[in-house]
Amino acid sequence: MAKAVTSRARTKPAEQARVLELFERFEAQESDPRTELSYASAYELVVAVALSAQATDVSVNKATDRLFKVADTPQKMLALGEDGLKPFISSIGLFNTKAKNVIRMAEILIEQHGGEVPLTREALQALPGVGRKTASVVLNELRIEPAIAVDTHVFRVAHRLGLATGKTPDKVEAELMAIVPAAALVRAHHWLILHGRYVCVARRPKCEDCPVADLCPSRALFA
Repeated sequence: MAKAVTSRARTKPAEQARVLELFERFEAQESDPRTELSYASAYELVVAVALSAQATDVSVNKATDRLFKVADTPQKMLALGEDGLKPFISSIGLFNTKAKNVIRMAEILIEQHGGEVPLTREALQALPGVGRKTASVVLNELRIEPAIAVDTHVFRVAHRLGLATGKTPDKVEAELMAIVPAAALVRAHHWLILHGRYVCVARRPKCEDCPVADLCPSRALFA
């Protein structure tokens, strides 16, 4: 926290004002952004996020819509088994590995956590198939810990908006955590990912529809 405060303090007032305006405009567009993954419990959320690696939210939702009707708890998932799980998620990339992780995750939740999802970063990241990014999404979505999970969309948008210059997701995450206004931290991940998914897209960003185009240092590149 001290590092973030120090980094903000070193940011020039004009840049602080620009960043604040960026997030105020995102808030005006959507005050409470949430994941587009479908879930009804912490367990369904962590499974859905784990399945979403290298897959779209749409494809995961199609799979989990059927899956969670028969296996919405660690106990039911374990009873389904790896072979029983695979047909539900076979349309998702890396489904063999993901099936193995999800079943092992169910075992650990039952054996070590009483069938409940542990809502601390350390415990989440100890689960199979749950890395830092997945844990960040879960903790942030459940409003437990402000976190910015840097996927390809967030990485792209952060660079285009001049919020980060880091060459790795971890470095971009640190830069964003340092510069995003404190009041926006718990929602920043979703604002950035949705902006990258629907407006600041990879090949041809929709600058004409962008609510922060006049604040974007990269706009001239796509004129």
